Amino acid sequence: MEFKTNYINPDIKLSVFEDELFKTEALFEHHLLVWFISGETKIIQAGASYVFNAGDIFLIPRNQVATVINYPKDGLPHKAVAMHLTVERLRDFYSGIEVQSITDINDKIYAFKNHPLLQSCFSSLLPYFDLQEKFPEALAALKIKEAITILRTIDKNVDGILANFETPGKVDLVKFMESHFMFNLPLEKFGYLTGRSLSTFNRDFRKTFQATPQKWLTRKRLELAHYQLTAYAKKPVDVYLEVGFEDLSHFSFAFKKHFGYIPTAISRR
Repeated sequence: MEFKTNYINPDIKLSVFEDELFKTEALFEHHLLVWFISGETKIIQAGASYVFNAGDIFLIPRNQVATVINYPKDGLPHKAVAMHLTVERLRDFYSGIEVQSITDINDKIYAFKNHPLLQSCFSSLLPYFDLQEKFPEALAALKIKEAITILRTIDKNVDGILANFETPGKVDLVKFMESHFMFNLPLEKFGYLTGRSLSTFNRDFRKTFQATPQKWLTRKRLELAHYQLTAYAKKPVDVYLEVGFEDLSHFSFAFKKHFGYIPTAISRR
């Protein structure tokens, strides 16, 4: 696997991936603004999925969990520039700005296609990745402020995301887990997203579902995989990553143990 990440600043990076695919489960601690140079990315969230290609620019809100699958395409590597919009930088940016309170916050991914202002902001960073000199923090702060200002200019609703500094509160466990079970996150992360410590999450989970989190998650992922294979005639290789498994052979083993037959047997019925 050939995966390279070049940071010119802790909050600004260029990533290059040249293998067949690269998949990760991500809980975004900071808002992430991304510009694709080449390749393709599929992002799967609870109830939504997105596909982005060369030239696309998008914003992933923080505290959102997603499956991210990156592919090279058209003979070119998967290549992207990403900018972390941290809470600290955003607090500083909004300190002198009055923002109208927004109660219904949308956690969707914001897509900006190849907006010329954002593209210009990102492309101006490319020469710095080839320099040996240290990228000045003052310049990084200016570029990030430029990006935030452009976002607010082209989308008036983005303040509702960027100026929201709250941490996740305690949420309904059944509703959350039924819509997020396909994400292969540590239990500590599930606890954080539901507003619970790890011990409280485990206690509430066993009481609510009458099972351990590991057993329940495996069963739900296998049931979703079975549905995808039967209802949409998908192949196991196209399903296992999206339902939360990391390895095809492990998926096949667990599938047979649960259903009594291997997943490829469905297509032969």
